[in-house]
Amino acid sequence: MKLSNIPFGVTDWAAIEPSRHEGERGHALWRTCHSGDIRVRMVEYSAGYLADHWCLKGHILLCLDGELHTELADGGRVTLQPGMSYQVADDTLGHRSSTDTGARLFVID
Repeated sequence: MKLSNIPFGVTDWAAIEPSRHEGERGHALWRTCHSGDIRVRMVEYSAGYLADHWCLKGHILLCLDGELHTELADGGRVTLQPGMSYQVADDTLGHRSSTDTGARLFVID
């Protein structure tokens, strides 16, 4: 990732209107801002959330609150708790998220 042509800025996440994204179960609320080709999001998953698709997009993801389970296309599974992160490149390894209790994430992609 090359970060270029991005002026200094401050983001007040509470001031960004969330967009709702339905999962196979539950929903996600995304607060999104764009800086050039970089998308930065604060994402909140409802309790019981399960993604409705396998994602091939690359992310850098930090778990802020709750617990996030990520199922990997190769059969692996990881669980993130607050302060843990993962990173994956575009078109590298399919993944999909779920949470029993809900989770809040900071995502760069």
